[in-house]
Amino acid sequence: MTPPAFVRVLLAAAVAAVCCTVTVARADEVIRIALIDPFSGLMGSLGENELNSWKYIANLANTQHWAKGYTFEIVPFDNKLSPQQSLTALKSVQDQGIRFITQGDGSSVGMALEDAVGKYNERNPGKEIVYLNYAAVDPDMTNSKCSFWHFRLDANSDMKMEALTTYLAQRKDIHKVYLIDQDYSFGHQVSRAAKEYLARKRPDIQIVGDDFHALAKITDFSPYVARIKQSGADTVITGNWGSDLALLIKAAKDADLKADFYTYYAATTGVPTAMGAAGKDHVYYVGYWNPNNEKFVGADIVEGFQKQYHDDYYTIATYSGLKLLADGINRAHSSDPVKVAFAMEGAKIQSLNGEIGGGKDPEFEWRNRNASERSPDATTLVYRKVGQGRRQEDQV
Repeated sequence: MTPPAFVRVLLAAAVAAVCCTVTVARADEVIRIALIDPFSGLMGSLGENELNSWKYIANLANTQHWAKGYTFEIVPFDNKLSPQQSLTALKSVQDQGIRFITQGDGSSVGMALEDAVGKYNERNPGKEIVYLNYAAVDPDMTNSKCSFWHFRLDANSDMKMEALTTYLAQRKDIHKVYLIDQDYSFGHQVSRAAKEYLARKRPDIQIVGDDFHALAKITDFSPYVARIKQSGADTVITGNWGSDLALLIKAAKDADLKADFYTYYAATTGVPTAMGAAGKDHVYYVGYWNPNNEKFVGADIVEGFQKQYHDDYYTIATYSGLKLLADGINRAHSSDPVKVAFAMEGAKIQSLNGEIGGGKDPEFEWRNRNASERSPDATTLVYRKVGQGRRQEDQV
């Protein structure tokens, strides 16, 4: 039977209302994050790996709805490892209305960005920018140059050296140490901390060399390796990263240098390939996460990343950074950088290596405004060996 006319009208109105509801459903707001790092030159391959890591985790965050009502998009800016180019990129970020930036390669770049972001925010209320620092580890960035707008996602170089030298102090077979680092703020911090901490923990150890070289300029490290050999060092400590570490390790391998290398970044792009099987039991790194450690999670991310990009995922701070940002957005109920920054202060989140978080005590960096990566008990760093695969050597 045909419904009466007024019933047909009501049915049509109901259907229209349903259709209207579907049509106007709000799409997730896209939060753009500018990644300012090198994607060309000697450090280009490292930068590409980090860009892919940010993109991979952003896709994971979007798929799993970490930030309710929001999705993340990573926008790369090639700074060619130059502080000046980075400031030019930051101007483009400002012009495009991007309110969150991230960077990690080079503390000289990090310091320039930290200072510029602070000044820009002071002059431009309502357009503030938040800086997520995932790998620039000069301690001054969260001590003497501490900024409310800067959130550190990595343990600084002093923290790592504290753990590394605690381990080295237990090795009675170590007698002569050679230091080789990049000639900029971070490299000098590594050298300073190594000498200070070894003198405190093992005063009998001799520092037989303290070399610096230009950042991302050296293609042949054989002269440096020759000096290491001549010094009689049994141990090399280096903060080198990217091509500067891969080429140093390659030169040491080619020269059949028997000294052990203790590094911050031996697990990164190019280094495992450069050392090959020769690195087994000779190359180590200090870190706070490894998917092979049964206490940590993330093996699925490593496998998925390898399948998609045919490369290794090792920058855990990309995961921690987006977890922290999503948590701040959720608790602020807003994407406004000021509200999000306040929400991220003192936040505690679950990362791949357990709970991490920051605090509000400006005198103690580990609990600073910046969220520092931690081991599960929040006080230790884990030291691991790099060789054929990676495994935990000791925990300090």
